[in-house]
Amino acid sequence: MSEPTSLARLLAERFGDQLVSVTESVGETTIEVLPGHWLAVARTLRDDAAFAFDVPIDVSGVDYLSYGDTEWDTSDVSSQGFSRGVEGEGPGRFRWDDRPRDTAIPRRFAVVVHLLSLERNARLRMRAFCADDELPAVPSLVEVWPGVDWFEREAFDLFGIVFEGHPDLRRILTDYGFVGHAFRKDFPLIGNVEMRYDPDKKRVVYEPVSIEPRVLVPRTIRDDSRYEQAAAERKAGK
Repeated sequence: MSEPTSLARLLAERFGDQLVSVTESVGETTIEVLPGHWLAVARTLRDDAAFAFDVPIDVSGVDYLSYGDTEWDTSDVSSQGFSRGVEGEGPGRFRWDDRPRDTAIPRRFAVVVHLLSLERNARLRMRAFCADDELPAVPSLVEVWPGVDWFEREAFDLFGIVFEGHPDLRRILTDYGFVGHAFRKDFPLIGNVEMRYDPDKKRVVYEPVSIEPRVLVPRTIRDDSRYEQAAAERKAGK
């Protein structure tokens, strides 16, 4: 069990067609689980003495919208000038109707769990893709590992992933009445609403965001003799 290869082989033999894949990369083992077997695989990973994954390290959501795409032109632009080209169509900048669709991953939302076995001194990453992009959902793991309660609430809050069977699935990080899910790739970078204090109403009010979306292009600052000359003249009192 101390070698990643033996763990991967053991996982493949034990779960078979319950898994989509078992992969190893840079010494880490990852299994992709079919959503319908999410709970059953989790229970086995906890209870089977061959695995004994008794400590959940983290549970997080992932949004694969525009996965592998980039809005920056890097390989086909000139190295001269102040900046490289930017298309301004990356996550958070496009309208939902124009969202990227040509991703190599057919499902948009996934849930990832990192597990630790203290007895076996082994770590494992477990992932499942939600079957429905419109209402992403997977079974809650609270009954298997009670400590994932707040982790699942965080993934629900920020990604909108529903954990079926969770005992208290509420937002945990965003404010009351927050619109949308801030970690989704189509969530506007400037947000949907802004907050200010209204002296007439004597309270805080929420309004549609007034900032115009724009693409910020980082500039390369180079030495320029004109600036050096101006600095020298100022120093000389001219």
